[in-house]
Amino acid sequence: MLNWMAWTWPTAAFFVTIAALLVVFTILAIRRPETPRQGVLRIETTRGDRLFITLLGSAFINLFWLGLELGPQPWAMAVCLVYAAAVFRWV
Repeated sequence: MLNWMAWTWPTAAFFVTIAALLVVFTILAIRRPETPRQGVLRIETTRGDRLFITLLGSAFINLFWLGLELGPQPWAMAVCLVYAAAVFRWV
């Protein structure tokens, strides 16, 4: 099924997770509208903005992790989860 683009199940799971996050955040935005807030970056952000910052930062964390060969990749995910918690708390 996934052979046409040399996809693996982890790659498919990654994109399904991103799609699920977008759906959940869309539903949250409709059901519980949020007013933008200012965090440590001194810019107004909403949940969606913080999700974007988290995804972008996580991509860079994973690229650096791979490039610098810092260890097994699941540890990079742990770092990304800590980063995500910090972004949603303080940004």
